[in-house]
Amino acid sequence: MSESILDRIVADVLCRLEESPETPGLVGAAQAAAATRRQVGLRSLHDALSGFAPAIIAECKKASPSAGILRADFNAPELAKAYSDGGAAAISVVTEPDHFLGDPEWLASVRRAVPLPVLRKDFIVAPRQLYEASVQGADAVLLIARLLEPEALAELLAIAAELHLEVLLEIFADEEPTKAVDSGARIIGVNARDLATFEMRLDRVAELAAELPSDRVRVAESGIQGPADIDRLHTAGYDAFLVGEHLVRAEHPTTALRNLLGHGELLE
Repeated sequence: MSESILDRIVADVLCRLEESPETPGLVGAAQAAAATRRQVGLRSLHDALSGFAPAIIAECKKASPSAGILRADFNAPELAKAYSDGGAAAISVVTEPDHFLGDPEWLASVRRAVPLPVLRKDFIVAPRQLYEASVQGADAVLLIARLLEPEALAELLAIAAELHLEVLLEIFADEEPTKAVDSGARIIGVNARDLATFEMRLDRVAELAAELPSDRVRVAESGIQGPADIDRLHTAGYDAFLVGEHLVRAEHPTTALRNLLGHGELLE
């Protein structure tokens, strides 16, 4: 995703936030939803990714700005169930509506369909989006370090903790991890897409593993096409892998995921 595309997506997010009024009572509803999740038992993304390496966060993504529609018969809960049957550790749901054709309502239906942690993957820049994620049924959220000044990042991390939402903090292959590491985030992802050139940089992702503290869960994101990529990045130091298009496009997602994990089991 180029800088211009990223800027355009964020501009659209800000426009939607400005044009649509906040639901009355949203904060209270979010706190109540958080209390309910805690009462029935939290689904910890951190624990799911720490329990077995390599672990797969399998993504439900209908479309992307660069590739268009990824799956003609896309159905988020059915796809999530296929991933769960294949051994996924967690499910990522892309909810951004304009450029990825996502829908936040998928979060609740996916959470009902599977027993796994559900990650809301979106372009979160305001506290309101965290409150909405809690109400919608997310167990965790993606935050993109590049979009947030340190003070804003600290605020969102604090609100997420209050709502029992774990955070996957993402950096891109063309940036340094200092801000993400200094934030204290327990789960740090490195997206292989170089925003300066639009290329996939798995080589740079592998290099960055050494710069991420070993007490954090390290997640390699994007560009993973098969077991060889997982083998290489796991050897470099990554605990988990967020896999989207490779699985979404697969004729049989359960089998595709089992193939990735079958190879992963040999690494233990």
